[in-house]
Amino acid sequence: MFEDFILILDSTVRLSTPLLLACLAGLYSERSGVVDIGLEGKMLGAAFGAGTVAYLTGNAWIGLLAGIGVSVALGLLHGFASISNRGNQIVSGVAINFLAAGLTALLGQTWFRQGGRTPSLPEGGRFRDVAWPLAEQVREIPIIGPIYAELLSGHNILVYAAFLAVPLTWWVLFRTRFGLRLRAVGESPAAVDTAGISVTWLRYRAVIACGIFCGFAGAYLSIAQGSGFGVNMTAGKGFIALAALIFAKWKPASAMFTCLLFGFLDATAIRMQGQEIPGIGEIPVQFFQALPYILTVVLLAGFIGKAIPPKAAGIPYLKERS
Repeated sequence: MFEDFILILDSTVRLSTPLLLACLAGLYSERSGVVDIGLEGKMLGAAFGAGTVAYLTGNAWIGLLAGIGVSVALGLLHGFASISNRGNQIVSGVAINFLAAGLTALLGQTWFRQGGRTPSLPEGGRFRDVAWPLAEQVREIPIIGPIYAELLSGHNILVYAAFLAVPLTWWVLFRTRFGLRLRAVGESPAAVDTAGISVTWLRYRAVIACGIFCGFAGAYLSIAQGSGFGVNMTAGKGFIALAALIFAKWKPASAMFTCLLFGFLDATAIRMQGQEIPGIGEIPVQFFQALPYILTVVLLAGFIGKAIPPKAAGIPYLKERS
């Protein structure tokens, strides 16, 4: 029983990693006042870029850089539409989602002729799991052994990077000048502008940071968790990450625990497939998949506190001229 629970937690960590990376991406963007519905599209574009380049080069690190590059390019496109041209941020994000979904499938089919997929990655094209010292030796020790050998050890480097990014993001947002200005521009861009700081440049840097984290998230799916790109392989994870961001009330630590909760629900759904609970029967997998959205709606309804976004979120800034 305990070992089964550890295995569920191990799956939770793996499944929550792309959600956490995308959630932190949205955190940077929305803290600056730029709403980003396009997390899904940037993740999908990054997954395709990383999978394609990793296949062609046989190098996971080059694939990761390619995924980040594609994601940042899509982020800059979103910034150009919504920051420079003051377009509707929701429409821009939705457009990026459609663009990424169509373009990745089209290019995948054109280049590889495998239904939009990339071929399986060669040796060196994937990030392999990292075994911690003495993991196998302590595996049989009760309680401590399974936790160390299964839960803590045996993940790839992007998993550890994702969870290390949480305290890093907290430090950047709440302990640096850049973070102070970023939060200020999301609350009162006019005050930031009055202080002689460029609102446009700050928001562009936030969008670039968002692109970098989405690049990591997409690359994780195709060259760490998987072995190549598959059509629509993000499967709505960008939208779940957005729901997690709202549920976490735009805070890094809360985002981590929320993503772990959503990952746990996903892992439980996989584990519960085909199993019956006495007195209840078989629970549909769709119930667990819908729970993240149900919980977010409950939060927005005010039953477990209010989720108050940055005051300037979604509002294009027009510099006043004297």
